[in-house]
Amino acid sequence: MITPRLLKGFRDFLPESMIPREQLIDTARRVYRSYGFAPIDTPVLEHLDVLQGKGGEESDRLMYNFEDHGKRKVGMRFDLTVPLARFAAMHASELGTPFKRYHIAKVWRGENTHRGRYREFMQCDFDTIGTESAASDIETVLVVHDLMLAIGIENFQIRINNRKVLTGLLEKCGLADKSVQMLRALDKLSKIGRDKVAAEMVETAGATRQQADEVLKLTDLTGESDSVLSKIDALINGNETGSAGVERLREVIQSIGAVGVPTDRVVLDVSIARGLDYYTGTIVETFLNDLPGIGSVCSGGRYDDLTAVYTKQRLPGIGASLGLDRLLAAMEELKLIEKTATPAPVLVTFFDRAQLNSYLKIAATLRAAGIGAELFPEPKKLGQQLKYADKRGFRLAIIAGDQELDRSVCQVKVLKSGESQEVSISEPDALPLAIKQLL
Repeated sequence: MITPRLLKGFRDFLPESMIPREQLIDTARRVYRSYGFAPIDTPVLEHLDVLQGKGGEESDRLMYNFEDHGKRKVGMRFDLTVPLARFAAMHASELGTPFKRYHIAKVWRGENTHRGRYREFMQCDFDTIGTESAASDIETVLVVHDLMLAIGIENFQIRINNRKVLTGLLEKCGLADKSVQMLRALDKLSKIGRDKVAAEMVETAGATRQQADEVLKLTDLTGESDSVLSKIDALINGNETGSAGVERLREVIQSIGAVGVPTDRVVLDVSIARGLDYYTGTIVETFLNDLPGIGSVCSGGRYDDLTAVYTKQRLPGIGASLGLDRLLAAMEELKLIEKTATPAPVLVTFFDRAQLNSYLKIAATLRAAGIGAELFPEPKKLGQQLKYADKRGFRLAIIAGDQELDRSVCQVKVLKSGESQEVSISEPDALPLAIKQLL
């Protein structure tokens, strides 16, 4: 006998876990489509050189890779953005630009597991390829905003920054050639604190403590966006790269406000850096105000040079990804997920085998009206069937014995309250209408 077991960081999903996952995926798909993003898919496995070296040393270290039967070196995708860059380089001529895509699929990273973080997880990405326009940066923030509201979360904050501001400051401090190491260290600020970040900058990037402190001054800037942007201007002292980042931030923030997004929902946070090396401009992270410790649940940014290793055609891009598993973990902790093990709200109970066709017809009538209905498969005692309904999370039960069927009626029982009402089944619309009023 083989002991049934799972690899660390990998999970089975029971119905009560899969139902809210699919609901979130459906919501993300609906929001993405409303902005004109089209679906694509790419393979789980890519040639190793396609993936390696694109997200940084950390991504390379965590990537699952091996030789296949043909002795080819292959890797499992660690995100959906790098495969998109390869995809865009191969298909840009037939797709045209700008090209807007969404991609909802699993990715793999061999990292330490903790709350909301696993080795196999789902990403729900949307991206715009082929334009450097500020409109795409603004739209990216708006999509994230609308997505959170569509999911049913209102108490959240989208924090934005621009990598050019950070790059400009590093150039001014004489650390341009150490930007990768400096930004990786800065990305850990919320996790390990200022002193340890400064120490890492000294150790890994070779910065002096004075240089590290000068960079970290940026993270001390707080207050109204206009005030912070003015302070950044003074800090970067006319650096061209940094000034371009400031102007883009100012445009994005002003336009977001003009659309009517509340100012407390989209805020400037110059401390965020994003850990992946390929970001070049606007960057975004989204936090739940009621559970900030779980980390960002929707992140992304602009990556204007990622496709350069695959094609000479310039294909700048920007996008973001909903961290499905992390968000679900947060929603469960906040008790925002209704526990149910069935996607159908109605159970049709079954008493008399000779009346099977009558029960099938009742269930079919509900489904034809767009109401999910499950027929209990065996004629058992009512108590057993209602116990099954409670365990699965059905909201209503249709009860019809011989006497009810003889009169062409049924009882509709609300399982949570125990209340029931008699409804005709001889009139085609009567039962669906009654069910919809109760759901």
